[in-house]
Amino acid sequence: MIVDGHHHLWDPAVRAYPWLSDDALTPIRRPYTVADLRAASGGRIAATVLVQTVPSAAETEEFLATARASGGLVAGVVGWLDLTRPDIADEIDRLRSDGPLVGVRHQAQDEPDPAWLRRPDVTRGIAAVGAGGLAYDILVRAPQRPAALATAQRVDGVRFVVDHAGKPGIAAGEWEPWASWVTAMARCPGVVCKLSGLVTEAAGDWDATRIRPYAEHVLSAFGADRVLFGSDWPVCELTGRYADVLALTDELLVGCTESERAAVLSDTARAVYALP
Repeated sequence: MIVDGHHHLWDPAVRAYPWLSDDALTPIRRPYTVADLRAASGGRIAATVLVQTVPSAAETEEFLATARASGGLVAGVVGWLDLTRPDIADEIDRLRSDGPLVGVRHQAQDEPDPAWLRRPDVTRGIAAVGAGGLAYDILVRAPQRPAALATAQRVDGVRFVVDHAGKPGIAAGEWEPWASWVTAMARCPGVVCKLSGLVTEAAGDWDATRIRPYAEHVLSAFGADRVLFGSDWPVCELTGRYADVLALTDELLVGCTESERAAVLSDTARAVYALP
């Protein structure tokens, strides 16, 4: 059974999602619930990690409640909290008491300052996340990748998780400098990488042939025991169904050993997020 290490839920009737305002995202501008997740995943998923969508502590609290009510399906939550607050350790303890908080993420890709991750107050907060026993998810595009690398190299004691393989511009044919950045990130022993979101980066005409070189580079650089599967559902519905992402992942892992497949599809996520 598979662990989906990266998916979302949202409800535009509850709060605003600025990133959903783009006209291209109209098809997914509707509520997505745990019931929808169960239906979309088709029974192959043993557990999931629910990931934040907006910089809101209230959303994190709601996600923790969702996890508690999910019957074990949502095994962990990567939430949001203000990394710069001086009492961040107390806030981590408070949130962990409410449910299975396993990680923290901030949408650094949306920060005007591409070096936001290198700010001293931010790096102190990330260090506190690690000290609190949580992983830190790195969400960046090309402009923020250098700062992400510097942070991974300099902040010790944190389990870093690269979301969506650093968002390579597959549709535009980007290879460098993304490929060298992945190699450099993989040299940092505390970093793992999500095999997720690639169908979105490849856009509507994606197929396994276009995506395979990127997946193979991630697997070669990190090794299967430091790579984990994520559906990025329901964002993936812009270009394909949940079942399509699962089928693509199965195809990308052809040639891997059984233990390597198990690592990508379950074991790495369980380890890095300390899932039950």
